[in-house]
Amino acid sequence: MAQSDKIKLPSIITVKEFAKLIDKPVSEVIKVLMENGFLANINETLDFETASLIAGEFGLETQEEKIDEKKVDLITPDQLAEILKEEKQKDENLEKRPPIVTILGHVDHGKTSLLDTIRKTETAAQEAGGITQHITAYQVKFKEKTITFVDTPGHEAFKQMRARGAGIADIAILIVAADDGVKPQTKEVIDNLKDSQLPIVVAINKIDKPQAKVEMVKSQLAEAGVMLEKRGGQVPAVEISAKNNINIEELLETILLLADVNEIKADYNRKALGIILESHLDPRKGPVATAIIKTGVLNQGDQILAQDVTGTARQILDYKGKRILSALPGSPVVIIGLNEVCKAGSVLQIEESRSLAKKKAKRIKLDYVSEVAKQQASVKKLNQEENEELKKINIIIKVDVEGSLEAIKQIIDSIDQTEILVNVLVAKVGSITETDVQLAMTSNAIIYGFKTSIPDPIMQTAQKNQVKVKIFDIIYKLIEDLKEEMTERLEPEIVRNELGRLKVLEIFRTEKTKMIVGGRVTEGKVINKAQFDIIRNKEKIASGVVEELRHNQDQVNEVKAGMECGITYVAKNKFSKIEKGDVLEFFQLEEVKKKIK
Repeated sequence: MAQSDKIKLPSIITVKEFAKLIDKPVSEVIKVLMENGFLANINETLDFETASLIAGEFGLETQEEKIDEKKVDLITPDQLAEILKEEKQKDENLEKRPPIVTILGHVDHGKTSLLDTIRKTETAAQEAGGITQHITAYQVKFKEKTITFVDTPGHEAFKQMRARGAGIADIAILIVAADDGVKPQTKEVIDNLKDSQLPIVVAINKIDKPQAKVEMVKSQLAEAGVMLEKRGGQVPAVEISAKNNINIEELLETILLLADVNEIKADYNRKALGIILESHLDPRKGPVATAIIKTGVLNQGDQILAQDVTGTARQILDYKGKRILSALPGSPVVIIGLNEVCKAGSVLQIEESRSLAKKKAKRIKLDYVSEVAKQQASVKKLNQEENEELKKINIIIKVDVEGSLEAIKQIIDSIDQTEILVNVLVAKVGSITETDVQLAMTSNAIIYGFKTSIPDPIMQTAQKNQVKVKIFDIIYKLIEDLKEEMTERLEPEIVRNELGRLKVLEIFRTEKTKMIVGGRVTEGKVINKAQFDIIRNKEKIASGVVEELRHNQDQVNEVKAGMECGITYVAKNKFSKIEKGDVLEFFQLEEVKKKIK
């Protein structure tokens, strides 16, 4: 084969891109990877050596493609925070912008109800299982001023998403129920807020309930390190009832006061910088992202770079879904026109041209992936070496939005996998496709969907080929099902149940592999067909099984402590004679189904 006929491979390439490059189905590529000892899903990366080896399995020759672009520095959320800090210190071209507020606290303390009251909607009734499943953002008008709210998930498993919400916001409302007090999750939120150094307003909710203990809550907050203004601290507190709209205006006034004190401003004369809150794949519109603009202005037609995802702001929608031409600082927006679903929490920045954005995205992907790929490869190799004896369960995850994917992956990582490994072949936003089903067939995987769909013809294919497809609308139910699937694959635990002890008093008959002995039950009971250990001088000599149990010449099933009996003994393994004075310890072995933690 001539040099020019060789397939050019980059130093790092995803399984999906590799399959497309060599014109082979992804499922076939993954199958060959597995045959060569590589457990990889569709989005995992291959280095040049591995990709070249797999290409060779398909009869193809390769050469490494060299990329000359210089390394591109990716703006991370931490770097964005530094940029905004420097911008504020310079105080050039800055004007006030709407404060971005997040409401944090325990799952049952009324965050969603408070937001409902503020924006006069019924979100709480719409949330599956009463728990906010996604991050959303919207604005409210109060006294001719605008406040932007970021709604973060309430379930205790969503720690990273709540932390991200705190990082996006300018002000945090810490909500605590007056009838329940400071809970462990509340303390976790307080720790996050201390790290973020966000200005805090405490909302003591449900003050109209008979069980309300406002002063107790204030004392608990002080113990947790939140010192309220009326107790010598600097944190304002407002006593409210979200359900009955008590003191909500006072809470909004406090937010605006904090915004003025902290001089929340932005540069309206620069290109936008923001944070991606959420991203999903719309069947008609394609990749859709929800973002919040921290500084600068986003205009229709701008070339966007969000980590390694690019696109044109073809359409910009406000929080009501109304099409707008520009988005100002502090605004939550929906952006249509990206080339793929982007990662929640990545920084949105504007590039001069589409080609430059694409070059940067490609370079960012290679730089980032090549750095972590080596670590992943070494960790994966170590895990495979350490866990060769472990069973594995292959799964494919398809979800509605990026935030759901992040939360599900986070919870799966926390599941005890010391006895069975969860191997995620695909974790992606979008509906369940024929490719997913083919991959599940090849790898014997279960397909899990969260708030997504599967077309009827594809479902029929899955059923025909006995592929399990399970779709849920509540995350913890999906996780419970996964744990059940893991449990079914575990070998049951063998538990020894002690029954009783017998002291041998007589030897009645001895044969080649059988004995009949008599004795008195000193503890517990003896059961027919039970197993026993022969103990002599406090040491185990051998084991046996009761073939027949008799009391007063009658065949019985059980003899209790204090009674005498005769047993016919059959060796369990190697035959060893029982002697007068030996102690027999009786037991039964029971199979107990293990549980995944």
